[in-house]
Amino acid sequence: MNADAPVLECRDVSRTFMIGKGPFVQKKPLRAVQDVSLSIERGEVLAVVGESGCGKTTLAKMLLGLLPPSGGEIFFEGVPLSSVDRNAVSRRIQPVFQDPYSSLNPRKTLASIISLPLDVHKIGTPEERKRRVEEIMELVGLPRRLLYSYPSQLSGGQRQRVAIARALAIKPEILVCDEPTSALDVSVQAQILNLLQELREELNLTYVFISHNLAVVEHMSSRVAVMYLGRLIEFGTAAQVFDDPKHPYTSALLDSVLTPEPQYGLPEITTMGREFPNPLNPPPGCAFHPRCPKAMDVCSQAQPQPADENGRLLECHLYGEETAAA
Repeated sequence: MNADAPVLECRDVSRTFMIGKGPFVQKKPLRAVQDVSLSIERGEVLAVVGESGCGKTTLAKMLLGLLPPSGGEIFFEGVPLSSVDRNAVSRRIQPVFQDPYSSLNPRKTLASIISLPLDVHKIGTPEERKRRVEEIMELVGLPRRLLYSYPSQLSGGQRQRVAIARALAIKPEILVCDEPTSALDVSVQAQILNLLQELREELNLTYVFISHNLAVVEHMSSRVAVMYLGRLIEFGTAAQVFDDPKHPYTSALLDSVLTPEPQYGLPEITTMGREFPNPLNPPPGCAFHPRCPKAMDVCSQAQPQPADENGRLLECHLYGEETAAA
């Protein structure tokens, strides 16, 4: 392992699924993730945002080692993830899923659920595992009296704390959080987000935070990756993306956010109100051009190449060498 390399890095990572509607219908390729390149530094929070179907969860599964890329390579501290033993990957990278109830076995007690990773990796004696479970429950704010309770006896917020405790039981370095608060009441979401922030600082964790909630992303993230139809179209610091969005899609995403300030009223439904393209039959050229208010002729003819604009990555014909030449 190279300690100086990014803790996680994607180089031209793609994932294609073959989709068919029946046994006699020819399958079509669905390119869920296409040529994504990004790096994640130790201790930061990388947020991946975009509409449903943009490839966020598929990318998360590849980072966890649950799905192999169809193309490209993922590196962990400079070493290809494909060459690392799966158990070794899970020791260092753990998931926190969207729905805490469906991700917890309803027939197991909290003690059994949280200690499962310790059992699988054969860490410690039974007594040491029990002590570790009690320690991690205290760390995530779960009272010890719940040790032998079942998930059905807990609130949504408590269940998500159990899921976080299970992920942290084997002391991983990275948590991949896939919409970790979207299934919770608004009043509970802030508690879980604050808990995640406190745990990151206390345990020196690195987060990959998958979300469509831009308010949450702005609160949590160090850097933001914006995806559209499987492609990474803007990648920069949270300040760059939220204060000065460059890609028309990023601007449209931010403009569509409902604000609690009454003087701003409802957001206008313009670009984002147009129909999302069919992933099995994406538009030619830039996939966003049918919905883009700044589309040019070249947008429907050629796929834009990634360009570096003052330290941020942009995939748009408005930027890069083509624009400079024009």
